[in-house]
Amino acid sequence: MVREPLGEEAAAELSRMFKALADPIRLRLLSLIASHEGGEACVCDLIGPFDVSQPTISHHLKVLREAGLVGSERRGTWVYYWVLPEALAKLSALLEIPAASAKALA
Repeated sequence: MVREPLGEEAAAELSRMFKALADPIRLRLLSLIASHEGGEACVCDLIGPFDVSQPTISHHLKVLREAGLVGSERRGTWVYYWVLPEALAKLSALLEIPAASAKALA
């Protein structure tokens, strides 16, 4: 963003990601999944830390999946989720400020 302006398509994609992350539960879910042993987590692993129902957690996970932040796979009765590295790379690249630009902004 500091190097060159965002195009319309890139801005729309990043906007969906940021909207998904604007909710504290979804932000925590992404963090829990990313830090879970093995890099993936079952819905059953994600319910405990929250004071909301399993269907609510599933809804938030769907929003993260539709925003392109997590991938998922059904295994038996449970769905497993993992963070998509390319999504984090896009967010990271957008937020990264080169040292020269950081000094100019200060």
